[in-house]
Order: sequence, then structure tokens, then C-alpha cells
Amino acid sequence: MKHSKKIVTALLALAMSHTAVAAPVALDRVSVQINDGIILESEIGNMLATVRANAKKSNQTLPSDEALRTQVVERLILTRLQLQMAERIGLQIGDLQLDQTIESIAKEQKLTVSQLQKQLENDGLSFSQYREQLREEITLGEIQRIQVQRRIQVSPQEISGLVKLMQEQGLKEVEFQIGHILIDVPNDPSSEQLEASSKRANLVLKRLKEGDDFRSTAIASSSGPKALEGGVWDYMNINEMPTLFAEVVNGAKNGDIIGPIKSGSGFHIIKVMDARGLQVKEVEEVKSRHILLKPSPILSEERAKAMLVNFQKQILSGEAEFAELARQYSEDPGSAAKGGELGWSSPDVYVPEFAQTLNSLQDNEISEPFRTTHGWHLAQLLAKRTTDATEQFNSNRAHQLIFRRKFNEELQAWLDEMRSDAYIEVLEPEVDRG
Repeated sequence: MKHSKKIVTALLALAMSHTAVAAPVALDRVSVQINDGIILESEIGNMLATVRANAKKSNQTLPSDEALRTQVVERLILTRLQLQMAERIGLQIGDLQLDQTIESIAKEQKLTVSQLQKQLENDGLSFSQYREQLREEITLGEIQRIQVQRRIQVSPQEISGLVKLMQEQGLKEVEFQIGHILIDVPNDPSSEQLEASSKRANLVLKRLKEGDDFRSTAIASSSGPKALEGGVWDYMNINEMPTLFAEVVNGAKNGDIIGPIKSGSGFHIIKVMDARGLQVKEVEEVKSRHILLKPSPILSEERAKAMLVNFQKQILSGEAEFAELARQYSEDPGSAAKGGELGWSSPDVYVPEFAQTLNSLQDNEISEPFRTTHGWHLAQLLAKRTTDATEQFNSNRAHQLIFRRKFNEELQAWLDEMRSDAYIEVLEPEVDRG
């Protein structure tokens, strides 16, 4: 794969030769070679500027420029590897799906798309930049779902065991915001390498206990997946967080720093940033039905959406029944035979776009066609109810918690595997010798 680097270098040299007679200008350069792809210095600079701007807004201190650059380069490498995987399997986020997502984002903020566009431009971001950033985010979410979900198995025994535990706890839950620093070790490390990593972890722990800021320390020192976010994970219940966290956090208090804890990937330092109680007494459930069409080489995005627009008109005019259209056309085998009915469920069992749509509907209202990761949907909210937590709800909740825990663990394993299998060369900055 090194021939790609030579080709890129030759192309840049050719570009330079064409500008040799012009006034001197700053040229972009290749900073990282990843398989057959590259990361440009301008991409690193743009992300560094974003991180610094966000840190300034939140009054967050940052580590040295060198440490920050290392974390930014690592984040860009992992992003590029995932995008390369998406390209290899032919995963593309079309303009219609992107437009649908932007409409949903604007609606959540109680804005029109044009108002959202104006707001972005006032913040200094062009709408075209925003669209492409969003397209990349959706692509990353999709490739992670496709590649990681198939690695996860949740057994009935795991679900019933957790349901029993939840019932014993009276459904009382504590959610923790966890800070995490990973001091990594090489593959098949020698005893000297292990000792060096252990000493580094203990030094980091000592500095934290002496009062060093956790977030800036994580950005400077951590090899964990949330390093660039200051090592901080969103609030998680014990049952959904990675097993390593769960084993040490239960019973810990706010501000506790735990570690170093050794695992196969290195030495971990964990801090309880915050803890909050969550009492689940009642749940709002929705009863709904839908028609799903999946775009394919035969059925285009535009055609799928147009068909659902036509179905909506037929249903509203009384020309057709929702259930009959679902039986005839829906590509969701689990619900099509039942006239599209999905039964009673908590909205959060569905993908975000589907849940948001159901939450926006009134009883018996039919949605506009909308796009999710599964395809194009036409949905109808049949009814809503608030109920005591039922056995089925407990099972669904248990499945979600176990799935999220395993997803976090398997996602990191998948990223590590991709990185270890890739050809990656970080190029040294060119030195101007005058």
C-alpha cells in the first residue's frame, strides 16, 4: 500500500511545479497515510480549531499543543478507517435521507430548515459544510450499527436475570457519569513495557489525586475512546456501562478516583464525575403501525418516498385501508402480516427517528413519509397510555441495558481490530531549511 504514498507525493510535486512561477503560497500537505487514503494537514488544523473553540466556550483547560494534536490525529484515523469500511460495503447516505434528518433536527429545535440554516450561518458554519458533517456522522453511526450489532448476542437468561435484579432493587437505578483514562500497552508487551505503562498510570493517578484537572489530563494522556471529550462518558446505569466500569463503580461516591485497574488493553483510571438517582414508576407506551419500504437498486429512494406519499393520500381519502397496504407492500416481515401493527411499546425501543415521529403524532394521526436507518416509513399512532411498569417493559428495559453495555464493549474491540489491521503512517512535519 506504500505505493499510494508515492502517488500522492508525486501529485503534490506536480501541483507545486505548476505554481513555481507564482507568488509563494501555503500548500496543504499529507500528514497521515491510512491504507489507500490520506489525512491532510488542513483537516487536522480544522479539528484542532474546533476543539479549542469548544474548550474556550466551556472554560475547559487543554493540554500541550503536541498532546492535543496526538489525540486529534488518532480521532481522525479512527474516523477515516470507519468511512473506508463504509465505502467498501457500498454504504451511502443519500440526499433524501439527509434532508429528512435535517428536517427532524429543525423540528426538534422548533425551527424551519431555513431558520436552522440562518442560525448555522450566523455561527460561522456554511449550510453545505453542515450537511456534509451530518452525512459523515450518520455514516459513522450506520457503519457502527452494521458491523457491531451482528457481534452481539443477548440471551433470554441474561434478560431474565437482570429483570429479577431490577425487581429486587424496586426498579431504583443510579446513573453515573464516568471519567475514564486508559494508559495503553502494546500488543504482546514485554515485562519492561508493562512496567513502563504501570508507572505512567500511577503517575497520572498521583497527579489527579493532587488536584490536576481530570478532563485536560485525559486529553493529554488517555488512549480511551472518549479521550478527546476529556474522558467523560454520558450518564449510564450500572447494567449498561462496560463491565470494567460496573465492577468498580457500584457503591462509589461522587469524586472517587479508582485505579489503576489492569486489563488486556492497559491500565484504567476511573473517576465518578457525578451520580444521580432515577426512579422508574410509570412508563408512557405507544401503540402504532407502519409500512416500511427499503430502497434498493430496483426501488430508488425517490420512488420509495413517492409510493408512501401515494399510500398516505389513499388512506386519508378512504380509497385504501392502512392494514391492507401494509400486508401487501410493507417489507417489515414481523408486522406486515398483522397489518403493520407493532403493538404496545415504549417509544425508546425504536430507532430515534421513528420514536421522534411517534411522539409528534396525535392519536390516529398518520405521519408524512420519513427515513430511518431501516428505510422509508409511513407510520400511524393508534393510541398512547401511561402504565405501571409491566413485565414486558422490564424485559425490554433489561434487553436495552445489556445491549448498550455489549455495544460499547464490542465497538471498541472492532475499532481496535480495524486499526491493528490497517497500514497507518503518520508523516513528520516538513522542516523549512531555508
